[in-house]
Amino acid sequence: MEPVNLFDLATRQSQWLAVRQTAIAGNIANVNTPGYLARDVEPFEKVLDRTGMTLGSTQPGHMGFGATEASFRTQVQEYNGALLPSKNTVVVENELMKAGEVRRAFEMNTAIVKAFHGMLLSVSKG
Repeated sequence: MEPVNLFDLATRQSQWLAVRQTAIAGNIANVNTPGYLARDVEPFEKVLDRTGMTLGSTQPGHMGFGATEASFRTQVQEYNGALLPSKNTVVVENELMKAGEVRRAFEMNTAIVKAFHGMLLSVSKG
């Protein structure tokens, strides 16, 4: 079983959330752009599937674990609603709901890191 570094995982999720927040903001900014297709970032689970663990050493006799870089891919969202005359697929209500999901995920990520940091501090203090 490979060790899981919670701080690295939380960092990756924060980066993913920042990219998703940027995609959502771009969708909202282009709500009146004719022909604009709404975009979103692929689910975080797919990003984790592409992130592999590799062995590395910093000095002879030392072994370390590191994650390979996995980029965050944006993709055009599937749209099943009625197409507007401008052929724009952005639905502001959906984008605002996704923005709320991103905010809650940031808050949960921060709370988990804070709790884990507190546990590490209590263990190291004795």
